[in-house]
Amino acid sequence: MNEKMDRKQIFIGKAEHPDKNEKAYWATASVAEKLATITFLREYFYGEEATTGRLLRFYQVFKRT
Repeated sequence: MNEKMDRKQIFIGKAEHPDKNEKAYWATASVAEKLATITFLREYFYGEEATTGRLLRFYQVFKRT
C-alpha cells in the first residue's frame, strides 16, 4: 500500500458543467444500463440493504393545508 498515486490519471471536473460526451452517453444509454448504474450507486453510498431490503409497510398520510 506504499504505492504512489499516478496524478496524470486524475481528472477534475465541475458538477455544474457536465462533460458533453458524458451527457450524450446517458442520452443514448439503455434503460437497463441506467438502472444498473443507479443500483450500483445506491449500494455504494447506502450499502447493500438499500437495494435488497424490503419496503416499509407503514405509510404516513399528511393533510394538505
